[in-house]
Amino acid sequence: MLVYQDLLCGDELLSDSFLYKEIENGMLWEVEGKWVVKGSVDVDIGANPSAEDGDEDEGVDDQAVKVVDIVDTFRLQEQPPFDKKQFVTYMKRLIKNLTPKLEGEKAETFKKHIEGATKFLLSKLKDLQFFVGESMHDDGCLVFAYYKDGAVDPTFLYFAYALKEVKC
Repeated sequence: MLVYQDLLCGDELLSDSFLYKEIENGMLWEVEGKWVVKGSVDVDIGANPSAEDGDEDEGVDDQAVKVVDIVDTFRLQEQPPFDKKQFVTYMKRLIKNLTPKLEGEKAETFKKHIEGATKFLLSKLKDLQFFVGESMHDDGCLVFAYYKDGAVDPTFLYFAYALKEVKC
C-alpha cells in the first residue's frame, strides 16, 4: 500500500486505495470522495419483526453518522474559507516553501505550471472547502473539496507536487 504524505509537514493525506486523475498539467490530483455511514452495524438474522410482534424500531441506536471517506480516513480538519487575497497569500507561501524541496526537472515543471493550477483553483474559490492534515500545521498543504455540477459526493483536489509517496 502507498500512502501520500504532505511533503511540508508529514501528515498523511491520501493513499493508493483512492484513485486519482491528474489535471492542470499534472499540478493537481482530482480524487472522488464518497459519503459513507460510519458506526452503523446492520445485522440481518432473518427475523421478521412484524411477524414476531416486534417493533420495527426495536434495537440499539448505534449512533451511526455520515462522513466523507477521505476526510474520515485521513482525519482531515476543515478550515474556514479563504477570500481571494488570503488564497493568493497562501499560494505565495506554498510556492516559497515547496520549491526548495523539489529537485531538478520537478522544480522546473512546478514553476512552469503552478500559475495555471492557481488560476484554476481561484476560478472555483467560492465553491471550495478547505482542509488540512491532522496536525493542522500552519505550513501544511491544503486539500480542497467541492461538488461538481449535480454531484452528491465531493471531489477532492491535491497539489501533486506537495505529496510524498511512502510505502507501508
